[in-house]
Amino acid sequence: MPGSEAEQGQPFDLNIEEILENWEVHHALREIIANALDEQLLSKTEEVQVRNLAPGRWVIRDFGRGLRYEHLTQKENSEKLTNPACIGHFGIGLKDALATLHRRGVSTRMQSRHGDITTGISAKAGFDDVRTLHAFVARAPDPGLRGTEFLLEGVPEGEMEKAKGLFLRFSGDHVIEETSYGSVVQRANGPARIYIKGVRVALEENFLFGYNITSLTKQLTKALNRERSNVGRGAYTDRVKAILLASRSVKVAQSMMVDLQEYSSGRIHDELGWVDVQEHAVKTLNANSRSVFLTAKEMQDAPMLVDEAKHGGFTIVQVPDVLKARIAGQLDISGNVIRDLGQFETEYNESFEYNFVKVGELTARERQVYDTLPRILSLAGGRPSMVREIRISETMRVSSTTFGDAEGCWGNGMIVVKRSALRSVPFFAGTLLHELVHARTGAPDCDRGFEDGLSNIAGVVTGNAIGGGETSRSHPTARGTRVSPRHRAPPRKAKRRGR
Repeated sequence: MPGSEAEQGQPFDLNIEEILENWEVHHALREIIANALDEQLLSKTEEVQVRNLAPGRWVIRDFGRGLRYEHLTQKENSEKLTNPACIGHFGIGLKDALATLHRRGVSTRMQSRHGDITTGISAKAGFDDVRTLHAFVARAPDPGLRGTEFLLEGVPEGEMEKAKGLFLRFSGDHVIEETSYGSVVQRANGPARIYIKGVRVALEENFLFGYNITSLTKQLTKALNRERSNVGRGAYTDRVKAILLASRSVKVAQSMMVDLQEYSSGRIHDELGWVDVQEHAVKTLNANSRSVFLTAKEMQDAPMLVDEAKHGGFTIVQVPDVLKARIAGQLDISGNVIRDLGQFETEYNESFEYNFVKVGELTARERQVYDTLPRILSLAGGRPSMVREIRISETMRVSSTTFGDAEGCWGNGMIVVKRSALRSVPFFAGTLLHELVHARTGAPDCDRGFEDGLSNIAGVVTGNAIGGGETSRSHPTARGTRVSPRHRAPPRKAKRRGR
């Protein structure tokens, strides 16, 4: 430690006795590193250095404008107050750090072009019976030194690593996305870390992400004035929500939707308990991915649609009923309608585009198969009155990869069979009979009415084929116009090429 006051330099009373007894050395080092980072930000200079010289000996160095003894007073720093990215504001942290380091037996020397400053206990001016912590200011040994260099000796093993771990910059945590309120941080091993302006203030065991809050509320600022290591969740919950609601990252939205799949089990992370955050994640994912949002009941009741969506390259995302009610008919962050069951069905039907083929354009083999049409209809009991046309189309979709590749379709009084179904009589007959059942029953796939109709027509065809059938056997009456999207023909967008 430095010698007499004359050797140390001119005393500058820090007016500190014994405070912050719960602070450890790493808490004090945190404040020195924070000051260095603020100075780097304000002076736009090189990265801060934290170097180990020898066991227990460390250097913390910035390359800014240099520490002055006036900076050791407690007052508002207007420069830091007007810069929202700065960590400190009042100059309290450095004084607390110096007091803690002195109490813990760590020698501190601060050098800049403005002076050489050490610390020690001395009598208060005019009051010899009161001894307080003083800074001793001597002439700068190197007037050309850039920035400020803190020389620390006697730092216990592991304390500097703990201090660095309190900073987002040195922690190794990965920032996923920046927003105007702060950052979403990838959760690493252990609890999620909550940072305020890059300094860790809390740990969350059941958060999906970590967060770096850069825009502070009055409540949060007040909480920081009382506690800098263990800020309560109530102080930062609003800002965490604001960060998530401002997020546009697909990675963030996808992670949240994956987590939401555990909703029914109760094992979701705490952020997914906020319905407005769930809704925003859906809006983000809908705008940036091929997803369909369905409830568990919809997935059970519409297996055909689920299969078509998967076949078309869509991702099925299960959502709770409460969330489904909120997103129905809503627009995503890009202004598109959210793709729930109803929207998917609409898009599916609108994807049809017919390119009708003239019978004379069929190949000899295709014509041979097509010419079995009257015989197939006869075996099935004749053409139903509601089927006005049976057409062959080259295509069924705008793109063969959009919603899958159906071979047949019924709707608007017309059965359309894709040309590829003419590759064999069994395939053509199977496709045609399938659509006839839809026409007669008005029922979609996987419906009891459709299954009954399928059994009915199988019996009629078999009976007529072997000569013992009842060709006049009645058929179920169509039950309205609700038909499976797989087999419903929308208003024609046909490229007509004749019959």
